[in-house]
Amino acid sequence: MEVLNQLTNSNHTSSLANLIDVHPTGFSSILKEVDITQNALTYIEKLWAAYYIWMGNDILATGLLFFITHEVMYFGRCLPWFIIDHMPSFNRFKIQPTKIPTDKEQWECLKTVLKQHFLVEALPIWLFHPICLNLGITFGVPFPSWKTQALQIGIFFVCEDFWHFVFHSIFHYGWFYKNIHKIHHKYAAPFGLAAEYAHPVEVMALGVGTVGFPILYAYLASVNPSIPPVHLFTITLWVVLRLFQAVDSHSGYDFPWSLNKFFPLWAGAAHHDEHHHHFIGNYASSFTFWDWLCGTECGTLAKNRREKNSQDKAEQKLKKNL
Repeated sequence: MEVLNQLTNSNHTSSLANLIDVHPTGFSSILKEVDITQNALTYIEKLWAAYYIWMGNDILATGLLFFITHEVMYFGRCLPWFIIDHMPSFNRFKIQPTKIPTDKEQWECLKTVLKQHFLVEALPIWLFHPICLNLGITFGVPFPSWKTQALQIGIFFVCEDFWHFVFHSIFHYGWFYKNIHKIHHKYAAPFGLAAEYAHPVEVMALGVGTVGFPILYAYLASVNPSIPPVHLFTITLWVVLRLFQAVDSHSGYDFPWSLNKFFPLWAGAAHHDEHHHHFIGNYASSFTFWDWLCGTECGTLAKNRREKNSQDKAEQKLKKNL
């Protein structure tokens, strides 16, 4: 008790500690106290507040939260695809059914991805909280409304996908492809774990889009009061959804219930798998419209559209000549 009382008076303690009058040291005890004194909060908000109070250090709490979230969500999302790859009954949904990744390929990919996570991505994650403080990214409770969070995450998705499209296109030119992006194209038929199998430069360049737009949004909100501020919980949700999208787009499977079947603008695995198959085109990751607008589509869809455009032009020319 005395230790936590000292932490409460420290400059490094969680700013959420003032939510409770008593300062127990155990997480479950803190959560119980928050639950009693903060009835208006949702259960997730109570868990969030209890975690920051329990950690007693906002910088450490945010760094650990982001690192664990990244590892658990990335590998947790990869696991179902790893299992499906070992189930022949799912082969009919495999986009390239003759190319099932071997256990050796999965293991080699896993080792490389783990190195990337600890040697390339770990440091920026631990430095994120000081940036939050400087830009006014909030992390207290209650959270913003779900409508505000949904709108912000939607903005992040569209902006990040444009960033991904631009840099992915650049990585397919000459020196950049040979020395950087070629590593990611080791697997012509991608699988879940291969989502972050890439050169460190590529990981950092594309990662800027994931964290850079929430930071840019936070800056704009800090200088324009009409823009609602972004919450750290919203950014956490955004990172989780982006990880899920990245892993799923590399899964190599296209199901009748996949999101792209109901939302045509969504790229899904079908869009990105053809990029790996043809080694060119389909540079966007989340949506199809950037490639459509810039004429960089590839594969069956692109072929069908080119044929339709040629047919339309031929018909228009015939009408003019009549």
